[in-house]
This record gives sequence, C-alpha cells and structure tokens, in this order.
Amino acid sequence: MKLELFYGITCPHCRVFKRLLKEILPQYGDKFELKETLVSSPLGWIRSFKLGIHAVPVLLLNDEIIFRSLPTKEELINKLNERIKT
Repeated sequence: MKLELFYGITCPHCRVFKRLLKEILPQYGDKFELKETLVSSPLGWIRSFKLGIHAVPVLLLNDEIIFRSLPTKEELINKLNERIKT
C-alpha cells in the first residue's frame, strides 16, 4: 500500500509526523511504501492543488486522504491496522 505525506519545510507538525512514520512503519515490514511530497516544489504544488490540499501535514493511503492534521501515535497505528485488515 502506498502512503504519501504532503509536508512543508517550515511546518513543525510535519517534522513530528515524519518522525512518527519513521518510528512506526518498520514494524509493518514492506506492507507500506512511504513517499514524501514537498508542497512547495512545482510537482508537489500541482499534485496538492489537484487533491484539494490547502494545509499540511496531510497523509494519503492509496491516493485517499486519511489524515489532514497530525494524528496521535495511537490514531495512526489504528488506521494503518484497520487498512491492513480490509
């Protein structure tokens, strides 16, 4: 499954979200592939505009927005576990 994190360089919540993902994802092995998209890059801006992303951080799973803000560690784990089961 493909995870995509939209982030900004100066966003403090984005840095925390990245750290959280890097801490949690190894326990899932190769079930999730993480891509980080910088919204201020030309391609990131176009992609975020098309998806209606106006603020960061935003996390997508298979091109579906699952978080529009920084979740707690438990919320993130619960959402990923829920998606594995379906």
